Amino acid sequence: MSIQMTFELANSQTVQTILRALELYQARLQASMARTRRRLAEFEQCYQVTTSYFLTHMLAEDLPGGDWEYVEWAGEAKLLAGLETELTGLQHVNYQLP
Repeated sequence: MSIQMTFELANSQTVQTILRALELYQARLQASMARTRRRLAEFEQCYQVTTSYFLTHMLAEDLPGGDWEYVEWAGEAKLLAGLETELTGLQHVNYQLP
């Protein structure tokens, strides 16, 4: 399903401002994803399991850090999924300039 939006801008310079803002936001998302992947890799290296395995087979009781560590690892995984979804959406934005 495709959704179209129309913007009325005060001048042509605003177009470049908006396009640059989108580029910068995508760059920030990518940087956040890289940080999150590094954090997930730390957990994976520490416990010698993938994040996917962790999410489907492990409980807080399986981790020395208990609930806190479990929530942190699961939270990082959820954060990455959200960032990936958001970036994918922005990467599929099409625009037409007059």
